[in-house]
Amino acid sequence: MANKVRIELNSEGVRELLKSPEMAAICRSHADRIAARAGTGYEVTTYTGKNRVNASVHVATKEAYRDNQSNTISNIPQEALKTSFHS
Repeated sequence: MANKVRIELNSEGVRELLKSPEMAAICRSHADRIAARAGTGYEVTTYTGKNRVNASVHVATKEAYRDNQSNTISNIPQEALKTSFHS
């Protein structure tokens, strides 16, 4: 019979990892790929929140806003995410 392995996470260490500069770089990299897939006029921002690093892609120009509005909101980000995370 196989022995059971018990893993106990260090909560403080996980919290530190989720807020680290390395995690910010990973999030930024994914957001940059999503912005590139969305086209010109999209901007990436990152910030460290209470629990973790966050990254977002938003429109930065009127042209990008119109482009975003003329496409289905659910298709553009979802397709961009699929490309970003699986490439």
